Amino acid sequence: MQERDARARSIADAVARRSYGKLVAFLGARTRDVALAEDALSEAFASALTDWPVNGCPANPEAWLLLVARRKLVDFSRRQRNGEIAAADLRVLTEGLDAASADADSAIPDQRLALMFACAHPAIAAAIRSPLILQVVLGLDAAAIASAFLVSPATMGKRLVRAKDKIRQAGVPFRIPEREELRERLEHVLDAIYAAFAEGWVDPTGSDVARRDLAEEALFLGRLVVSLLPAEPEALGLLALMLHAEARRDARRNIDGDFVPLAEQDITRWNAAMIAEAESLLNSASTLARIGRYQLEAAVQSAHAERRRSGRPNWPAVLQLYDALFEASASPVVAINRSLAIAEVHGPGAALAALQHIATDERIVEYQPYWAARAELLSRSGATDDARHAYQIAAGLEKDPAVRRFLQQRLAAL
Repeated sequence: MQERDARARSIADAVARRSYGKLVAFLGARTRDVALAEDALSEAFASALTDWPVNGCPANPEAWLLLVARRKLVDFSRRQRNGEIAAADLRVLTEGLDAASADADSAIPDQRLALMFACAHPAIAAAIRSPLILQVVLGLDAAAIASAFLVSPATMGKRLVRAKDKIRQAGVPFRIPEREELRERLEHVLDAIYAAFAEGWVDPTGSDVARRDLAEEALFLGRLVVSLLPAEPEALGLLALMLHAEARRDARRNIDGDFVPLAEQDITRWNAAMIAEAESLLNSASTLARIGRYQLEAAVQSAHAERRRSGRPNWPAVLQLYDALFEASASPVVAINRSLAIAEVHGPGAALAALQHIATDERIVEYQPYWAARAELLSRSGATDDARHAYQIAAGLEKDPAVRRFLQQRLAAL
């Protein structure tokens, strides 16, 4: 029985990674109630962990989960018949239940992109649109999302609940908007895809299947947006940025599993095909004459990739691009990366002076990259005691064991 339990849980986990957003999008499109769709799907997964060890795992687990989730929705609806869900909605929910036994690809149309644009609807507060996409389409929890957007998990959780209520109350349609509405929402869709990629790209051991799946899902969605909007330069820029980063994934760890910073990576381990595709996308974006954040960030990575041709990074170009990014966004994350580029061009003193401008920003108090950058710059400027203190904070905040060891080695070298 234990073996059956383990197999059922393994299959359920794999389906959750592969199809969570697809199932929520399908269910939510029919109810326009994202929270209700999530609740029904959660109960379906709970039922699977009870049923599959006894009756065996179905040949088509996605279709099985969809069938059970839709029945749960019908049960929810009947209990609320005098409330928010009308009899007409019951007919929509019950129609085609038998079709769930058909092939998953035909029974469950992929409506994730429509759900993403629904989450980016103007009726929803702008600041929560990208986090909402991350949760309902890609299945990230509030704590992971909060970390990506530098707010507390409790605050993020409350905002997500309110946003889902707004979708239901406003009757937001699940569809890809017309072209005149598209650009306003596209920014939030791209932000969510990139945040998902960043979460999936941070893989402490290099073998975290869930994180790798998340990065691959983000790349898939990036390609989907580009196929929908081939003349949208920021969509091209985002895909180029992700491909540049993904191209270096294997080089971020040595054969012993130790973290290797970008400047010390073995360029022969970078994926040449991905870099070539990224460069082609970036060139296409540049012909459209509308510069944006993702094109600039991809251009930064392109400048780093120049080391494959010349043997050294082009730091003046990197700094020039970060100057443009900082002028456009004034993001603390950009400020941190810009300070490291300043150090390479103008020295650590100038870099520390630039970093000082964000020292009072509350969002960076527990942001590890700030303390790691500060420690590196202080160390290079000879302020050993201050550098030691900053390295200790950075190591304490770091969750990746390999990166923590790297920071501790830097500290010991002082």
